[in-house]
Amino acid sequence: MSNSLKEIRKKISSVNNTKKTTRAMKLVSTSKLKKAEEMASRARLFSDKLNEVFYDMMFRVKKIGLTNIDSKFFQNTEEHELRVVDIIFITADKGLCGGFNTTTMKEILRLKAEYESRDIKVRLRCVGKKGSAFFSFNKVELEDVVSDLSSMPNYERSSSFVAKAVDDFLNGVTDEVIVVHNGFKNLISQELKKVKILPLIPDEEYLKSIGDNHSHVLNVVPEDEENLILDELAKKYVEYNMYYALVDSLAAEHSARMQAMDAATNNATELVRTLTVLYNKARQEAITTELVEINAGVEAMK
Repeated sequence: MSNSLKEIRKKISSVNNTKKTTRAMKLVSTSKLKKAEEMASRARLFSDKLNEVFYDMMFRVKKIGLTNIDSKFFQNTEEHELRVVDIIFITADKGLCGGFNTTTMKEILRLKAEYESRDIKVRLRCVGKKGSAFFSFNKVELEDVVSDLSSMPNYERSSSFVAKAVDDFLNGVTDEVIVVHNGFKNLISQELKKVKILPLIPDEEYLKSIGDNHSHVLNVVPEDEENLILDELAKKYVEYNMYYALVDSLAAEHSARMQAMDAATNNATELVRTLTVLYNKARQEAITTELVEINAGVEAMK
């Protein structure tokens, strides 16, 4: 019985140590989440304004009648067969964040199977060690991999990474580029986001909301500069949407880790409570057994 008590005490001590770790990780994630949420909020404001400018430009192209635009960024995939698709997906560099990474990778596998069922080739570009490790283990080829970017979003590195997919699109190697990531919804939930960043297609709802009032649309420029301005704006649009996806993913990662560590801490607390009850029962049984043995010895000596 003493061995059993010793084992239970070891388990309680071990669980308490784990509880301290998970509680500390929860506090760290909570602190990082606040910073990431603020960064995501600022990035979202800039992204919304950039999108507004971009859609205004698209309005000008569509409504004012500039039919000589020859930018490859705006090629319509409906006009030709979709042959190759680039999927850029974002995962974390670290684990212990619940189903955050699993949700993204399941969606990638689903998309890959869906496109391939239509005889469309899929190329995967991975951000994050967890995604890289998963697909490497499952022997799925990755076109491009970058680490330490999802945990530390950087605009220059992000632009350099997405530039490879943009170049392949402009050179006709691919016909479509999609970004998939688990985004921040609120403190207790995340949402899977899938955004087609190439080719650039105007938001029809936004165009309808503008109607015939285009007073805030950018002024018409000489024809020889139209493609140049469109291309530069399109590049900024793609680059910043990629960067925003990284920032949004980081906030969601901290949110998921905070929840996971909170759940782990609560489970540890409950386990300690269960083990303590078990320990007390075992200790009471040991004391009772000793008393019975003492009384039996006393009786035998009479």
